Amino acid sequence: MRHITPRQAICMTLWKTPFTFAKTMPESPHEWTQKKDWYSAQVFEEVVRYIRKYGVKEKFNGKTYVYFYGNNYKYWTLGNPIKKTTIINRVAVENKNNI
Repeated sequence: MRHITPRQAICMTLWKTPFTFAKTMPESPHEWTQKKDWYSAQVFEEVVRYIRKYGVKEKFNGKTYVYFYGNNYKYWTLGNPIKKTTIINRVAVENKNNI
């Protein structure tokens, strides 16, 4: 039996999750998913914790965000407390720390 790492589990969860194109921000094309659409708020929060723990800090428009790379995407939240975080964003990237 093959062991699945926590990173692989998070990437699989994010891969299976539906994301919506952010049509109100054409100047910054990306997609988002919201907590209320997830099958479990607990799983959503676990994914947010993982993104924040294992992501890397990068600046965008003068603000620092924590980005997690996987599945040819980078994922991020807006940095609110875990219980108040309702959105995970993503944007496609090429060959950056994929599973």
